[in-house]
Amino acid sequence: MRALEHLEPKNVFYFFEEICRIPHGSGNTEGISNYLAEFARERKLEYYQDEAGNVIIIKEASAGYENHAPVMLQGHMDMVAVKEPGAPIDMEKDGLKLVVDGDRLMADGTSLGGDDGIAVAYGLALLDGTGYKHPRIELVITVDEEVGMDGARALDVTPLKAKQLVNLDSEEEGIFLSSCAGGARVDLHFDSEISIQRGVSCEINVCGLQGGHSGEEIHRERGNAICLLGRTLNRLLEKMELYLVDVKGGVADNAIPVQAKAKILITKYEKEDGLLQAVRGEDMEKECILLLKTVCEKLDQELKIELADKDSGVRIEVSTCKTEDEEVIDREESKILISLINSLPYGVQAMSRDMPGMVETSLNPGQIFMEGKRVSIGISVRSALESAKIALIGRLESLAYLAGADMEVTGVYPGWAYRKDSPLRSRMVEVYKNLYQKEPEIRAIHAGVECGLLADKISGLDCVSIGPDMKNIHTAKEELSISSAGRVWNYLIQLLEEL
Repeated sequence: MRALEHLEPKNVFYFFEEICRIPHGSGNTEGISNYLAEFARERKLEYYQDEAGNVIIIKEASAGYENHAPVMLQGHMDMVAVKEPGAPIDMEKDGLKLVVDGDRLMADGTSLGGDDGIAVAYGLALLDGTGYKHPRIELVITVDEEVGMDGARALDVTPLKAKQLVNLDSEEEGIFLSSCAGGARVDLHFDSEISIQRGVSCEINVCGLQGGHSGEEIHRERGNAICLLGRTLNRLLEKMELYLVDVKGGVADNAIPVQAKAKILITKYEKEDGLLQAVRGEDMEKECILLLKTVCEKLDQELKIELADKDSGVRIEVSTCKTEDEEVIDREESKILISLINSLPYGVQAMSRDMPGMVETSLNPGQIFMEGKRVSIGISVRSALESAKIALIGRLESLAYLAGADMEVTGVYPGWAYRKDSPLRSRMVEVYKNLYQKEPEIRAIHAGVECGLLADKISGLDCVSIGPDMKNIHTAKEELSISSAGRVWNYLIQLLEEL
């Protein structure tokens, strides 16, 4: 029995479940790209699959609609693949385990990928279906949107005729997005010297945070596990001499990290007289571990107070304490790297003056990991103002320079400018009002969508972004409203008939 076979609309949730059976985290989209191409071949639809893995599928107009202007429907096939610690799933190889709880559709222990699997499901259901009226439909499904919109950047738009685009990558029903911020990914790379040292080895784990999408949730001031780990390690430096062994946290630059951990080696610790004592012997080892846990417990309590109304589940855990030899990052370089992590800016940098309540500029350190002698930090930068985006990247460059790190900027994408005269938006508002007897809200968004890149490629492209209600995207608590997905489906059917 299929987990979603009792849900309506059946065809939409049939394809959503099919998608969820195929691992499709960013960078792991070959399987789902091939599935989309095979879908088109089986139905003898015109399609294009490029080297990047993007797929365009075209369905010609239904009878009587041959002279209507074509419409592009667009979303992305990749998801932010995150899981709860200890969840028994390999997100590179395993499908998702779907859970229905009333009106909520979720995945057991992992993100759901409603962002943007629901767009793919809508598109396939439309291309597969009959019995409704529509102009020429050009379904565009891109890869790797979540890691810098790489698919949209590589997309060849030659097969496309549409000048009107309905993007299906929004998460609030009844909100029509008409502009968005631009952004970029910044990677800091810190190369270090490695040596062998002996001391007390232990692991520091910052966890229990809510996380979220760094564009949608950044204004909520939730804790960032990478930044809090930097703060923890910096606090420990005040009381002990330590070396970094390993550091890891986060899953994507645009997801607020819920966990970050570091393995450290302590060789000296501060005694009551303020002097540093080398760790030698069982008694000193116990004293060192006690001090370590005392410092972390004190900071844990401070953070619970600071984040009480924002991220009250925050925890600092200490584990696997034992004396041993370890390969470590040089002590001075460990201090510099900890200082760099502790100094990383995070969160809202400026609010919009033109749109009250809208974030103008922000950034999110979303990933940190160590490979060999190199520690890398991935940061998402966003701003509605190009000058502010450039200035923030420059600030990170200055930090990198002071720390002796290299910096790489990739995934730069333009903002999507508001179009005052939008025939598509006007028509979509009219259809919505007639269907639901209320007006949708026209809004800008701080998160990035692919409309700006596509509008740069297709002159005169008129864009609007819509979608059903979703919560906690980019986290293991992600959920999709089943009833909202049905209402947006009904709206799409009506919209296609009236365009």
